[in-house]
Amino acid sequence: MAQQLADRRDVDFVIWEQMNGEELIKADRYNEFNRKACDMILTEARNLALKEMLPTNQEGDQEGVKFENSEVKVPECFHRPHRLLLEGEWGCLGVPPEMGGQGAPPLVAAAASEYFMGANWSLYVYATMGIGTAEMIHQYGTPEQKEAYVEKLVQGQWGGTMLLTEPQAGSDVGALTTSAVRNEDGTYSLTGNKIFITVGEHDLCENIIHPVLARIEGDPPGTKGISIFIVPKYLLNEDGTPGQRNDIVCTGTEEKHGIHGNATCSLALGSKGKCIGYLLGEERKGMRIMFNMMNGARMSTGLQALSFASSAYALAVNYARERVQGRDMNDFFNKEAPSVPIIKHPDVRRMLLWMKAYVDGMRSLFYYAATCRSKSQIAKTEEEREFNSEIYDLLTPVIKDYLSVHSYDVCIQAIQVYGGAGYVKDYPVEQYARDCKITSIFEGTSGIQAMDMLGRKLGMKKGQIFANLLGEMKKTVSSAKENETLAPLAEKVDNVVDRLGEVSMWLGKNALSENMKTAFAHSWPFLDVIGDVMLGWMLLWRAQIASEKLAGKVKKKDQAFYEGQIKTAEFYVRTVLPVTLGRLDSIKDGCGAAVEIEETGFGCL
Repeated sequence: MAQQLADRRDVDFVIWEQMNGEELIKADRYNEFNRKACDMILTEARNLALKEMLPTNQEGDQEGVKFENSEVKVPECFHRPHRLLLEGEWGCLGVPPEMGGQGAPPLVAAAASEYFMGANWSLYVYATMGIGTAEMIHQYGTPEQKEAYVEKLVQGQWGGTMLLTEPQAGSDVGALTTSAVRNEDGTYSLTGNKIFITVGEHDLCENIIHPVLARIEGDPPGTKGISIFIVPKYLLNEDGTPGQRNDIVCTGTEEKHGIHGNATCSLALGSKGKCIGYLLGEERKGMRIMFNMMNGARMSTGLQALSFASSAYALAVNYARERVQGRDMNDFFNKEAPSVPIIKHPDVRRMLLWMKAYVDGMRSLFYYAATCRSKSQIAKTEEEREFNSEIYDLLTPVIKDYLSVHSYDVCIQAIQVYGGAGYVKDYPVEQYARDCKITSIFEGTSGIQAMDMLGRKLGMKKGQIFANLLGEMKKTVSSAKENETLAPLAEKVDNVVDRLGEVSMWLGKNALSENMKTAFAHSWPFLDVIGDVMLGWMLLWRAQIASEKLAGKVKKKDQAFYEGQIKTAEFYVRTVLPVTLGRLDSIKDGCGAAVEIEETGFGCL
């Protein structure tokens, strides 16, 4: 049977064989979960995604959202699967029980989300966007705020957002102009306009809770003067139910390149002078509180991108098995020879193996980060907790940007496999490409992630955390070198890991010198090659496990899977990593042309 969305055999391989998930779920916090229960959860998640959500993906894209009289209506076909998501508590699968969630292990929650996102991200996010809102309130709110909002947000009864961007203040958050004035009763009156607000208004829940960044009147300019406020769409009655409509109004929805079934809204606060907000946490600590949500959102964006790439690859490889076109190359001059499926053609096989290498590697990379987070939560020593927590934090910009950029590349390659058919809306790969493009912009663009890596993450603990990451790669390389089959590949990975270490030190020093601007002009290529090298590590790790399995007795159906792991690693290490070495050389060359060129030299005057 052809796989759709995420390949279940590969998901199982990563969770149980590569990340050793059974050992992770022995922790006390997961005592209600075992391997059998987790497998059942993933089976049901996959069924719901395939049977109820996937059929609405294309229909929702074509219908889009409707904006009228300050209200937004989602595609009609979204209502039933959204209800099923909430009834099954799928949106809060990985949320801790103390917040009203199910507390599933992060690997299992991620795998379920991969199915749901691939089936219809535009629909799924209506049920889950409030989780980040709830986490902020749970961590920084008063007992009364926690009681009023957290569980309803977690359960999806109420929706949640993040009001950050303004027309003049995107990445430069400190330039925001939304203001807050203290009221005598301890509340605040907010005035301002926010744009690009995901699920900022819709008809799938009874209330929407908006965390809003604003500056209290009289506070200093820039990010230091920013606070964060809870602004409900409907103010709450004394019994906690939605009551009077607050003065926050949707003024329009964006007509986007993709994710048409998802509402991206502009919102006006205080147009009547009556927008009431409640301070969350301490005054002037808004940015710190917001980043608590932002880091989780960045990880989620990486998973979102991966789900699109995985789905597009599954469609492409199965289309290639079915689409008959052209004679086999061995029979090229035999006009009587029958046409064959295009998967028989060398260049199509190259495209498919390239896609597979990235999808497999990116899945392992995301699940590795999720494993680090799990280990930090269940660690028995402070040293272990700190080590895994720091690796997880270091990987955030890599997960967010590398998966976003290269998942889009995979979606584009899927269109190429289809040929002309892939460019028309009869087939879903063109939608996956459109929907995926936003992921490299969501939650901070590629440049923002690159600045975070070079400007903050690389130098943490004087570079020790990055060195620890390189050390983890070296452990796999050292072990793989003992395998006769994998030794040549391990040697190549070892070489590129060493080169990455050298270039990181060189670039880090230049970022602190008078050549700072030139160094930062190379920050995105540097971030991207970190991802390249990590994928080489992940694929070598996969191949090592597969080689060990093949050395014993394996089921016939697993034989091809494990052999495919080794060939995928060979392809990536021998065809992609040599290009990565060239990119590392180009960074070390330190070309300053991008910062030296005169503005008029860009042309188009």
